[in-house]
This record gives sequence, structure tokens and C-alpha cells, in this order.
Amino acid sequence: MKFSISREAFLKPLQLVVSVVERRQTLPVLSNVLISLDDGRLSLTGTDLEVEIVGRQAIDEAEEGGEITAPARKLMDICKSLPEGAQIRFSEEGGRMLLQSGRSRFTLSTLPASEFPAVDEGPGQVEFNIPGAELKGLIDSTSFAMAQQDVRYYLNGMLWEAAEGTLRAVATDGHRLAMATRAMPFSVPEKIQAIIPRKGVVELSRILPEEGEVEVVLGNNHVRIQGEDFRFTSKLIDGAYPDYDRVLPKGGDKTMSGSRELLRSAFARTSILSNEKYRGVRLLLQENLLKMTANNPEQEEAEEEVSVEYEGGELEIGFNVNYLLDVLNVLRGDQVRFLLSDANSSALIEDPANESALYVIMPMRL
Repeated sequence: MKFSISREAFLKPLQLVVSVVERRQTLPVLSNVLISLDDGRLSLTGTDLEVEIVGRQAIDEAEEGGEITAPARKLMDICKSLPEGAQIRFSEEGGRMLLQSGRSRFTLSTLPASEFPAVDEGPGQVEFNIPGAELKGLIDSTSFAMAQQDVRYYLNGMLWEAAEGTLRAVATDGHRLAMATRAMPFSVPEKIQAIIPRKGVVELSRILPEEGEVEVVLGNNHVRIQGEDFRFTSKLIDGAYPDYDRVLPKGGDKTMSGSRELLRSAFARTSILSNEKYRGVRLLLQENLLKMTANNPEQEEAEEEVSVEYEGGELEIGFNVNYLLDVLNVLRGDQVRFLLSDANSSALIEDPANESALYVIMPMRL
């Protein structure tokens, strides 16, 4: 293998794949990146056996094709340390990789490409194209509600549900739920559900392009997303996702609407003096007025009053303030609407101007 490439052109696919490579591996080859050169096209592949990312880059000066694996982090550190605009010449000698740039010269250990594992894919159940920015929006508006290291392993990921004409993303950690829906031009004989693991969701949000479309393939045990210069593959979590329809509050008779930014900043200020462990904040709703209070074991107290539009009787209810802030941070509209029933029932939160996403938060006893 021999080729020359600019520092920036090589860093582009390397930065796509390097974060999926784990630092501590039981298999040494998994801390390497697979470098393939074929017909003037360079491909870099990183995997942790669950998620695989391939970054691609066209090359002008390709002398000799081939494939080999080299340490991902060291490769990244070397390329970043070289000056901007530098040309790097790659070659392979006696089972080692040689990098030359100006007066700099590096020799890296390698492992055979034949040892590099591939993520099993299997056949796809549904295929569709979607703008990258739209898929990223779907992920970013729901991913904060995913569980982290929950024993209910199916909650440590995001549900994608393809039904007739819609794609839906759902995330929940058992205390709150986020759901976003997009209209899609596909027909499926029956509803298809896929649970994408947390790491896959985080990586996908990072690499999805702001412009152009991506191709999505949902299979029985994998999801594959392909763009112009990358391919992302992830295994799916094998399990049954909870019936999220049962969680959605029905029949809330109290409605509060207000400025999203005013409420967000008031909650942020109140949270400063909330209990660091439980993060509770108490809301008292009266006619067109919301009073929020928080206190902590040091007997410190915060109080805020915000003018809102409120219909319904007086209501006092407690929430984890972090959960409220997470929702207000991902909503994009100027206004926000809360649907409430009583002190023991979950709240439904949405943007009145855009009902494609909705959020459910369970109350706290304070």
C-alpha cells in the first residue's frame, strides 16, 4: 500500500471513525483502524463489535492499493500534531506502516487486515432515504431521555418505529419519555421496531451531515445508515420496548402555556438552590401565575414567579428540575405548553406550534 494525502483530507475520515474505537480492548485489533485503498478510494473503518463506522475519501495520488490495520489513537495524534496543509505519504514495509511528512518520519506497528472483524448485518426489512439534518433532529430531540446503564437493558437505547408513512423515535429512562415523529414516504406491511444502543445513537448524531440525504436500512438485528462519505452500522438491542402509548397522559384538564425562554431561565435560576441529589422544584400554579420554589439541606431557598396562561384550579406539583430543563433546551419554539391533571400524574409538554414532538415527565413527592 502506497499513497499520499493532505493532512486535512486524511483527518476527515479518521475523525469520523476514531471515537468508536475503544481504548481498552480484549482484542488488540479493535484498538486499530482498518485502512483500505482500492481504485483511488480510501476507506477507514473503526468498530467495537457493536457499532461500525466507515469513513471514505477520494485520493489523487494512489500508487498501490491494499489494506492494513494501524493503531487508531496514535495515528490520530500524529496527524493532528503535523502542521496544517502538510502532505503525508503512507507506505507499508515489512509489516509496519511508514508515515512521512516533510522532515518527520513515523513507523507504526500493524496487524493483518484479515484479523479485523466485521459487524454482521443480515437482510433489511425497510429501506428509505431521509435528509441527514432531519434524522439528526429526530435523534437530538429525544436522545437526552435514554437511560444510562439501567438493568432494563432495552432502555439503554432509542426505539425507532417505522409504521405506515411515519418514522418515530422514542427514548425513556422510566422517569421521563421523549417522542418525536416525522412523516415518511414508505409503506410497510406491519409496524417495525428497532432499539439502537446508546453508543450507536451518540455516534450517529455526531456524524450525520447537515446537508444531503442519507440511506437508512432497518433490519432484524442491525441498522445501517449510508451517506456520501460514510457508512454507519450498529447491532440492535434484542428486547421488547415498553408500550409507550400507555405512558402518555390522557385527559389532562389543566393547561399552562408560557414563554419557553422565560420559563427555562427561571427554572435554571431556581435549580441553583435545589437539593443536589434529588433536584426537586415545587410548582404552584394559580390563575395566570406560576410560582416555583426550591430548597436544600442547608436551609437555602430560591423562589421565582413567572406570568403564564393557566386554566384550571390551583395546583401544587413537584418535578426534577433537570428533566424540565432538558425538555426546554431541545424545544425550538418561542412558546411551550404543559398539560397537567393533579399532583400525582405525569405532565405532558409540547411546543404548541409543532406537535411532532412531545415529552412526558413523572412528578416528584417533595
